[in-house]
Amino acid sequence: MVNVIKRNNVVVSGQGEQVILFAHGFGCDQKVWNYIKSSFEDDYKIVMFDYVGAGNSDLSAYNAERYDSLYGYAKDILEICEELDLKEVIFVGHSVSAMIGALASIDKPDLFKKLIFIGPSPCYIHKENYQGAFDQETIDGLFEVMEEDYIGWANSLAPAIMDRDNGPELGEELINNFCSIDPVIARQFAKVTFLSDNRPDLPFIPVENLTIQSSEDMIAPLYIGQYMNDNVPNNTLVVLNAKGHCLHMSHPEETVRVIKDFIKL
Repeated sequence: MVNVIKRNNVVVSGQGEQVILFAHGFGCDQKVWNYIKSSFEDDYKIVMFDYVGAGNSDLSAYNAERYDSLYGYAKDILEICEELDLKEVIFVGHSVSAMIGALASIDKPDLFKKLIFIGPSPCYIHKENYQGAFDQETIDGLFEVMEEDYIGWANSLAPAIMDRDNGPELGEELINNFCSIDPVIARQFAKVTFLSDNRPDLPFIPVENLTIQSSEDMIAPLYIGQYMNDNVPNNTLVVLNAKGHCLHMSHPEETVRVIKDFIKL
């Protein structure tokens, strides 16, 4: 029998009754939430975890078939909720975890109270009548470099994702996060992430939700934030005067303020 808590290195903290479940993005682990976690612990029950392959998750639990789509990761979230008997969850997902959380909420809407998306993207590649962050050629090149030199890929891409204007320390932290993940798992997760297209799922997101958008983000540009707002029911869009894809790390105070304003509504 699968030990869900061990598999995903689930950590629970905080003083409140209302649950906030934080889900990290690709190339990271739950430590990225340390920048904002303390701002919620006095009033909320905080649940954090690592996807299999990241952080202190159980690598032996990795199943390439299960995690060949975002649905496998969404299933992990649902199993964490079931194991901890969580209800009325406020879900906070960064980057690809936004769509993972969306899929989980569509599958089990009664488990979720509100969804908060930080830098979400339902589709990363340019399509007809849709402006993604990348063209197919760029994505193919990204996968090729990951195969040939994963460490070099991490060292070049992570600072750009963070945006160098936010300082070298945060870029270094993201590099270290990328490099701590099993490269084989990271490459498959990257393909699952960047080749996903969850645009058809957006109209079925069942609960009130918030998109927090950076004004300059190479992974999720402004167009995508507006696309989310236009295509997701009950969506609120907030654009921060900030650069980079990891607002919870680079702009924690503003991110906390926006989240608190939304969940108190």
